[in-house]
Amino acid sequence: MKKAIILLFVLFATSNMMAQETNSDRWERIKALKVAYFTQEMNFTDKVAEKFWPIYNRYEKSRWKLHQRENIDIENVECINEQEATRLLDELLNVESEEYQIKKQLFRDLKEIISAKDIIKLHKLEDEFHKKLIKEYRSKKENKDSNSSE
Repeated sequence: MKKAIILLFVLFATSNMMAQETNSDRWERIKALKVAYFTQEMNFTDKVAEKFWPIYNRYEKSRWKLHQRENIDIENVECINEQEATRLLDELLNVESEEYQIKKQLFRDLKEIISAKDIIKLHKLEDEFHKKLIKEYRSKKENKDSNSSE
């Protein structure tokens, strides 16, 4: 419980700074928060952390590239033809398949340095971290919306 309170404090304390940052700065800050959160919750030894972070960072970089491919900006879906829609669907399926493969590789690589139980814990922590970020974002957006309507 104490750890959760500390994390929430860090998230709230940085929210004001994040409002003034560029997207790149914001992503770097989120990444730093994630590293701090995982390090605190996983209780890695220095030796394990030294092996863990290069593997995890490689995975995150690969995942980021996939998500960039997946986020196709289509202004008007009604204007694309069936052939283009089929091509886009194929690309989405390819991204999903590749994401599965990189996650499978991540688990294989991590299994060499941490237990399966720790990998499950890490998976759970990723979900928790993303939920907290979304909650913080929504809270910040609601505060901004309510302040602008006053």
